Amino acid sequence: MKKFGNLLWGIVLILVGVIFGLNALGVTNVNIFFRGWWTLFIIVPSFIELFRSNNKMWNFVWLCIGIALLLCAQNILSFSLIAKLIFPFILVMIGISLIFKDTFNKKIAEKVKALNSNKGDFEGYCATFGGQKVDLSGQEFKGANLDAVFGGVELDISNAIIKSDQVINATSVFGGIEIRVPTGVNIKIKATPIFGGVESKVKTVYNESLPTIYINGTAMFGGVEIK
Repeated sequence: MKKFGNLLWGIVLILVGVIFGLNALGVTNVNIFFRGWWTLFIIVPSFIELFRSNNKMWNFVWLCIGIALLLCAQNILSFSLIAKLIFPFILVMIGISLIFKDTFNKKIAEKVKALNSNKGDFEGYCATFGGQKVDLSGQEFKGANLDAVFGGVELDISNAIIKSDQVINATSVFGGIEIRVPTGVNIKIKATPIFGGVESKVKTVYNESLPTIYINGTAMFGGVEIK
């Protein structure tokens, strides 16, 4: 899906470049700066990120907001009405995401729940108004609970020993969590972003013979990043 997102960005940039070029040559006279043109800076990135990002809900929210603002600029809707409805709309979307967060990734949710049956045995790392860096190189990794509240946690298991499927429960509230994972494992993510983001920069091809690390990430006005 990320490749498709890159393709969309490429098409958008080519179209804009062609329009500017043809306008400069006098071949066309396309007015790019129509009423509400600035909303495209919200609409286009949000639409493309629906295909690139794991946090589809918030991209969908911004896409709806961008379209609503464009309709306001075109005098189809009123700005005062949208201003009144934006906050209730966001609350509704948060509620929907919380209710159905386990529905769309049911298999992952069930596996995370099973692995969390031994949650009491996990190592816990917490940063509150501060930072904590943890390097588990050469150690056997058996799951972890990470909590960052107005702080940051960095967990490095890139050189850890992973013999079986494991889960990392990562909760970021006005903070940031960075997780460095090893090669030779599968990565699956169960994300609950609330005015935050859970993002993976790791490219893996699923292999049944390899252990899987499940990232159970919750980001509230914060971020969880997997590298």
